[in-house]
Amino acid sequence: MSTRTDELTHRAPETDPDNPLTRERAHLAASRAALRAMREEAESLDTSNVAATWVSAEALRHDIDQRIRALADLSDTPLFFGRLDYLNAPGTDGTEGTEETDEAHRFYIGRRHVHDTGGDPMVVDWRAPVSQPFYRASRRDPMDVALRRRFGYTAGDLTAYEDEHLTDPAEADTTSKLLQQEIERPRVGPMRDIVATIQPEQDEIVRSGLSGTVCVQGGPGTGKTAVGLHRVAYLLYAYRDRLARTGTLVIGPNRSFLHYIEQVLPALGELEVKQATVDDLVAHVEVRGADDAAAAVVKGDARMAEVLRRAVRSHVTLPTEPVVVVRGSRRWRVPAYELEEIVRELQARGIRYGAAREALPQRIAHAVLVQMERAGEAPDDRVQDAVARNPAVKAAVKEIWPPVDPAKLVLRLLGDAEFLAAHADGVLSEDEQRAILWAKPARSVRSAKWSAADAVLIDEATDLVQRTPSLGHVVLDEAQDLSPMQYRAVGRRCTTGSATVLGDLAQGTTPWATRSWEEALAHLGKDEAVIEELTAGFRVPTDVIAYASRLLPHIAPGLAPVASVRENPGFFEIRTHTDDAEVAGACEELLGREGSVGLIAADARVPALAEALAAAGIGHLGPGEETTRETRLTLVPASLAKGLEYDYVVLDEPGAVVAGEPDERTGLRRLYVALTRAVSGLIVTHTAELPPQLG
Repeated sequence: MSTRTDELTHRAPETDPDNPLTRERAHLAASRAALRAMREEAESLDTSNVAATWVSAEALRHDIDQRIRALADLSDTPLFFGRLDYLNAPGTDGTEGTEETDEAHRFYIGRRHVHDTGGDPMVVDWRAPVSQPFYRASRRDPMDVALRRRFGYTAGDLTAYEDEHLTDPAEADTTSKLLQQEIERPRVGPMRDIVATIQPEQDEIVRSGLSGTVCVQGGPGTGKTAVGLHRVAYLLYAYRDRLARTGTLVIGPNRSFLHYIEQVLPALGELEVKQATVDDLVAHVEVRGADDAAAAVVKGDARMAEVLRRAVRSHVTLPTEPVVVVRGSRRWRVPAYELEEIVRELQARGIRYGAAREALPQRIAHAVLVQMERAGEAPDDRVQDAVARNPAVKAAVKEIWPPVDPAKLVLRLLGDAEFLAAHADGVLSEDEQRAILWAKPARSVRSAKWSAADAVLIDEATDLVQRTPSLGHVVLDEAQDLSPMQYRAVGRRCTTGSATVLGDLAQGTTPWATRSWEEALAHLGKDEAVIEELTAGFRVPTDVIAYASRLLPHIAPGLAPVASVRENPGFFEIRTHTDDAEVAGACEELLGREGSVGLIAADARVPALAEALAAAGIGHLGPGEETTRETRLTLVPASLAKGLEYDYVVLDEPGAVVAGEPDERTGLRRLYVALTRAVSGLIVTHTAELPPQLG
């Protein structure tokens, strides 16, 4: 492998046509000009006389506006990051000649497609089949690639390149310096894409098809979140028409996390993907309360689905009186036993409560039409609809199959001990029933202090009444923290679609955290999912991940430690301190380095540390706020640290992080998360003893 940079070749005149950097910069400039022309062409399109109606005109205008936005040229984002020179032009049999300089053999790989005025590609989208060897080709399997070239950039300027001659036996395998530099580049601002650094095992997951669900187990720094987001981008490229109809959704653990990742897909040209938390999905009521751990565990248990199903179905009452329909001078009588047969048949079909309720008047009307036909009449569909709307039929339906309000149903379950006992018999123990019963029943849906777990129960009840619409693809990140009932809520959003499930069992920090991916996928309704494991760590330095991995035998005995592939071992220190001013001093020390800094502490310690930072004159942000060149320190409660990353981290009082959780295992998992947020260095500060599990 050979590397060339400005620093090594600065003596070569920039106009020298034999200087490869000069030629590559010229191609970059021409590509930017071509992209600008593509954008100007889109901006000049006149849709005034194209669409037949104002609705179609608005839709067309929206599509064009999205196209214009997707063609934006971000000055600090390179248009291409790699180049492939094929031995043979793709799609040919290799008989046309194999000159390396042949343009048919050369492809520049970038974040989006760019073509010249003749339609010939100047930059090929990284998701295109012709780009795949950039990520997967090797000396063992060069995939018909003679040369793979990586480019290095500084603030958007092309400053270096690095070549691999995959078919040259004389060239030795070495680690890509540009790849290492890109991985270790300081992080300021939101999460960025990893499109230039995707590894072969990651690429296999990214390019897996739309029809199957994929579950990715990945330790800290293995890139599972980035893999999930790039998988969405790939699926939108490969199955755009289908997903345009059915929709895509990225689900994250909290708003801070979503804010952190929100720029990744737009940077790849994908602007239509929605993002939400599980709480957003089930926001049927305002959440103003909180459960203790015991109640939350029971409410999150999958058995609650059966309790709710019984409660919903209990509203159906078998008829005891006939229905008499008067039409003109005739009276048509449907006896009670026939009504009972209709009701039992609808119950046996297992369809949604609301769908069955809508079908019941039509079934009663059909029974009346059968009698009409026997009497010699010839009723049509209009007559059946009229009978279904008859007051006697409507009254019977209301009595037999009354409407159910999901929120009111859950309100009664949690506030009425007898009602709960009737439907939880044989499902929940008496202790479990007591754990979820409200001490003081709420008077109404509006006045109730609903918890997040209550909202999930209401969502389950809502689906029992009326089917939840399904999306084409859902990405679920930090999935290890979901309860079985939350998995069911997410699964309802992709019953006819697929999912990408991302998580790390070792980072489960809720009392109901996932024990195994097989169990989680069963609750999601995706038993057939393929489970992949990422073990190569690209983010966390070697010394830091080795220290954090001391906790694995205590929190996730079956998981293999992450193996850091970074050459830089990282900066790592453990310091004792006497007061919070010394913690602030450690932050100030790290701010002297390039990149972002995170001060992570037990939630209860955050106010005191905020005062210490203020006293030291150090400005700081909260989680979810975007760092800038001027303010690079974020004060992070340990409960919100998951999924975030900083170049340098000060971790305050590990013992307090553990003690802040309801049990030791959850506390140690929370500590594992906090220890693995650093990209370049970590300082652990403490006055109390460190947890013994850290050795």
